[in-house]
Amino acid sequence: MFVTELFDKGGIIVWILAGYSFIALTILFERLISFIFMGSPSKQAEAHLLIALKEGQPDSIIDSMRGPEGRLLQGMLQASKEGVKDLNRVAIRLGSFELNKMEKGFRTLSFLGNTAPLLGLLGTIIGMIKAFMVIEQAGGQVDAQALAGGIWEAMLTTGVGLAVAIPVLLLLHLLESSADKRAHSMRNFASLMLEYFPTNTRGNATEEEKASHHRSGVTHAI
Repeated sequence: MFVTELFDKGGIIVWILAGYSFIALTILFERLISFIFMGSPSKQAEAHLLIALKEGQPDSIIDSMRGPEGRLLQGMLQASKEGVKDLNRVAIRLGSFELNKMEKGFRTLSFLGNTAPLLGLLGTIIGMIKAFMVIEQAGGQVDAQALAGGIWEAMLTTGVGLAVAIPVLLLLHLLESSADKRAHSMRNFASLMLEYFPTNTRGNATEEEKASHHRSGVTHAI
């Protein structure tokens, strides 16, 4: 009953915000499932990789690693076997690719979370305009109770907008923190590979490559 009344009184703005909620929940659910089943290296993976690199036999350790860290190192190892000398550029390219995969949908969530309160405010302004138009048409002789009801309906959209925006932005922040942690992990493994892998000759990444991603990650650390 309350939900039906909410949509009736909120009008088109509430319907749009409901669409926002559906899209945001879909993206959040997909991202959470993706992060849960992404896989990650074991706690001892870095130490084992270091020993294997010093012994010159990292293949088995790298092949057994899971998650974006494993794919990054496997790509670097494969590039080295194919004769690529500058593994730094390979790490930049693969690291940026993996980070972009993890951040899929983040911009959409940010857009939804930041514009939902504005839509709610727009609905409130429209409602207030209608309320004052009624006052003008009635020559100022408006029942206070009826006026309060109209203002309540106008304020409803702001409340709905905030109710949509707050959880979306909170969960987006948590997802971004998780992506940053994985970027830091990729950076550590890639740096270890670059330091100890015998066929690597480190090159200096160009400023364009270093800026190939909008947040601090693998591309800024190598």
